Amino acid sequence: MKLAFSTLGVPGLPLPDVLRLATAHGYHGVELRTHPEEPVHTGLGPAERADVAAEFKGAGVELLGLAGYARVAAPGDDEPVLAEIRALLDLAHDLGAPYIRVFPGGDLDVQTPEEADATAARRLGTAAEHANDLGVRILLETHDSHRTAADAMRILGLVGHRQVGALWDVMHTWLGGEQPSETYAALSPHLGYVQVKDIASPDDTTPLPLGQGVLPLAECVEVLSRHNWDGWLCWEYEKRWYEDAAPLSDLLEPGREHLSRLLNESA
Repeated sequence: MKLAFSTLGVPGLPLPDVLRLATAHGYHGVELRTHPEEPVHTGLGPAERADVAAEFKGAGVELLGLAGYARVAAPGDDEPVLAEIRALLDLAHDLGAPYIRVFPGGDLDVQTPEEADATAARRLGTAAEHANDLGVRILLETHDSHRTAADAMRILGLVGHRQVGALWDVMHTWLGGEQPSETYAALSPHLGYVQVKDIASPDDTTPLPLGQGVLPLAECVEVLSRHNWDGWLCWEYEKRWYEDAAPLSDLLEPGREHLSRLLNESA
């Protein structure tokens, strides 16, 4: 398995500094939080996009994916959501990223679960054709209204397109009461990559150094290794939402060592 980290942990940091952190601490790739307050976003022009791609190539770091914020199950008109997804897909293609991340984002106060599932599936099925043309996969993250693999599979089962897959966020499936073996069994045919993190408790999701919290990281890695899965583990340290959390730059080295140790123990 290859290791990456998300720029959610280093909010606003210029890309050259991000790439230096990756190379200095032995990470193979980076997931870019794709938002207007970040250096890389869908508003970049062609020359800026070319520069970003060149910076990754020059550093020898892979661009794992773009973590966007489209909410595919959200109530409302389809077109604004589809436009957001298309913009992310175009940016990913221009930068050479294989994946974009989308959220479910259903609102079960105004939708039934069946309505949320159908809305998400309709939009993802439509967007899949553009994704196919560009050679980019759309990954639905286990998150918010669909936090478990069982929830996500209700949508993915309706879509049935190879360009639409899943992103396993280990915190949300755990909070949803799902065991790692259950999550993997459901998502494995669709799995793009895995986001790892650690927290103190279900009631305190302040990010912690890997291995210092309660999330079943060892079990997740063991399940993946047992099935010879050879994809990406991406550390999503949510510094952007928790300003008092320790700086990620100080944690990257021990975090990589912890993941490497789990991988060795599960081999």
